[in-house]
Amino acid sequence: MKKFTILFFTLLTMLHCKNKEENPENTNNQEITTEEKKLDTLAMGNYLFEDGKNLITFVIEENGNKIKGFLTYELAEKDKNSGKFSGKFENGILIGKYTFKSEGKESTREVAFKVDGDKLIEGYGELNDDGTTFKDASNLNFTSKMPLTKIDGVFE
Repeated sequence: MKKFTILFFTLLTMLHCKNKEENPENTNNQEITTEEKKLDTLAMGNYLFEDGKNLITFVIEENGNKIKGFLTYELAEKDKNSGKFSGKFENGILIGKYTFKSEGKESTREVAFKVDGDKLIEGYGELNDDGTTFKDASNLNFTSKMPLTKIDGVFE
């Protein structure tokens, strides 16, 4: 009887382990965890959008617990502007101050990008009265049709 009981519990344990491995819910949980990790990762380096008319470049570097960089917009029928970015990265969102020069004048505005794999999608939202800061950074729409893609190498 003792051998039968040990055999029974051994088989039960093996079946339980096998069910855990084959359970699709466990597989989905692992995939979600992997996706969440991807969204919470910002790769340092160079990002680019170019469609023949518009060009956006963003060089991102880490500076301690802050993110710094250099951002340039060359949009069709608009003045080129380029300058420094300083901000933070939390919950898959890069947000900070963009201090740039355009037509010889220095300006500052807040910009935000959502990480989507190897892409950065710019976010838009309602701005304060002087147009420099988002009224509610938690309520941004990441709908830009000009995603910046991480590239190897440097910009010329």
